Amino acid sequence: MYGWLLDTLHKEYELVRLLKESPRGSVSQIRHRATGRRFVLRQFTGNAEVYQKLLRCSCRHLPAVFEVASCGEKHLVLEEFIEGDTLGFLLQDALFTEKETRDIAIQICKALWILHSMAAVHRDIKPENVILRGSDAVLIDFDAARLHKPEHETDTQILGTTGFAAPEQYGLSQSDTRTDIYSLGILINVMLTGEHPSKKLAEGHMGRVVERCTRVTPRKHYKNVLRVMEAL
Repeated sequence: MYGWLLDTLHKEYELVRLLKESPRGSVSQIRHRATGRRFVLRQFTGNAEVYQKLLRCSCRHLPAVFEVASCGEKHLVLEEFIEGDTLGFLLQDALFTEKETRDIAIQICKALWILHSMAAVHRDIKPENVILRGSDAVLIDFDAARLHKPEHETDTQILGTTGFAAPEQYGLSQSDTRTDIYSLGILINVMLTGEHPSKKLAEGHMGRVVERCTRVTPRKHYKNVLRVMEAL
């Protein structure tokens, strides 16, 4: 399957541009030569189990995944290209209002509810991994994602973004759905203030939501993203 997909990509698609490159792999925008339709191609090493789950998923707040092929720890993923700007790009010019932040955060919660129902943890929620497609917020990039395994005490690989990653992602315990709630709290605060909550906490009710999301002890977080949605 891996060789077939690689061969098909070379024959039927052309590179538009390289979006991201790291020691673990690359993300490219590609175009189907016959139809002109654009896609995202991910090539990375690690674990593709969450992408396999997403093959059977349909949600407006998650990109559609069309193909997943693996050869050992090398993976190819063909997914929907999301037209829009990331929160990271938009935050360069201005902060978000409380209403805008609430609306976007609720949509991210809806995406996370789908992921968490599959026992998947995103583990890398940050402004660069949320795209605004019109009024829809779309959560992208599952290269750091993993399935929660109750029998494990810690994660097998430490991944995440400094400032957004929960304490348990640094080997203190195994990351779970509450890990994403922590990162979502940081994201909400950054959207409102431009700062990490340790430097400047959002005011009022939203600040209280952020504070509970980002408590150091996971059991003191909201129980799940539905509770976060209710609080928002």
